[in-house]
Amino acid sequence: MKVIVPMAGRGSRLRPHTLTIPKPLVPVGGKPIVHRLVADIARVCAEPIEEIAFVVGEFGDAVEKELLAVAESLGAKCSIHYQLQALGTAHAVLCAAEALDGPVVVAFADTLFKADFKISKEDEGILWVKQIEDPSAFGVVKLNANGEIIDFVEKPQTFVSDLAMIGIYYFKDGARLKQELQYLIDNAVIKSGEYQLPDALRRLTEAGVSFKPGTVDEWLDCGNKEVTVQTNQRVLEHDLEADRLQQLSSNIVDSVIIQPCFIGPNVRIERSIVGPHVSLGEGTVVTNTNIKNCIVGAQTKLADVNLADAMIGSNAQYVGRSKDLSLGDFSSVHE
Repeated sequence: MKVIVPMAGRGSRLRPHTLTIPKPLVPVGGKPIVHRLVADIARVCAEPIEEIAFVVGEFGDAVEKELLAVAESLGAKCSIHYQLQALGTAHAVLCAAEALDGPVVVAFADTLFKADFKISKEDEGILWVKQIEDPSAFGVVKLNANGEIIDFVEKPQTFVSDLAMIGIYYFKDGARLKQELQYLIDNAVIKSGEYQLPDALRRLTEAGVSFKPGTVDEWLDCGNKEVTVQTNQRVLEHDLEADRLQQLSSNIVDSVIIQPCFIGPNVRIERSIVGPHVSLGEGTVVTNTNIKNCIVGAQTKLADVNLADAMIGSNAQYVGRSKDLSLGDFSSVHE
């Protein structure tokens, strides 16, 4: 099994946190989004992941080394591919053409999920979907009487389905997908200046490839600050590792930790109340602070603050009072 992770987008809705790192490397529950994503995929795969192909922009060596570490942590080979122009989802996947061979999962790196199904060798294709109340803002799939996917509709204004595509796909035959993606490029099948993956999916279904929905129990978005903080909350509720890491910390003085929380290595907490639903990155110092439902990066200093529903980057410093904050890396605020 191979996994292709297109992640070349700028993540503008999550700024300022994506000014210094790409969105998929923003941590939730103490781990980068993309690390959790591929781990989620590994749990539904019946066979080991052989290779993870990351499609990136010009992010630099440090980012590529971190992606290598993500792949190695799952026992997989890492390959890096580049999408230097924003030409759409189909183009992004085709940038990793070398990995489009045999069974492959394509996963766009701005979403996490919880699911209770396994990919079978008999499955030709699976699209991860979530049943939602208002499908008008999403791409949805249309099913036939046998429960097979027969069409893909983008932001339907009249009801056709309530099964939204969450951006994760399985293909038994990666080479066949590559052929259809190349067809879009060669024949200029473009919408709004971009080559779209659903156009290739539609061609596959019209040619007789059977896709079925893989329904997820939970769909966790990381598109902007508010939903990323909510995702951090849900991840901590699921992830028992956070409790174990917190218990190992010896730098907690005259403070209360309300679980679930993630407390990174070498974090120091003094005279503070932390939690619930707080993630603190490595080396962060928290003093005289009351903080809940927040993500805080590494090597950051918080003092004399009252924080809730906030997201603060790495190497930042904040002294003051706030209830809702989005502070990027290397920022300093004193009130």
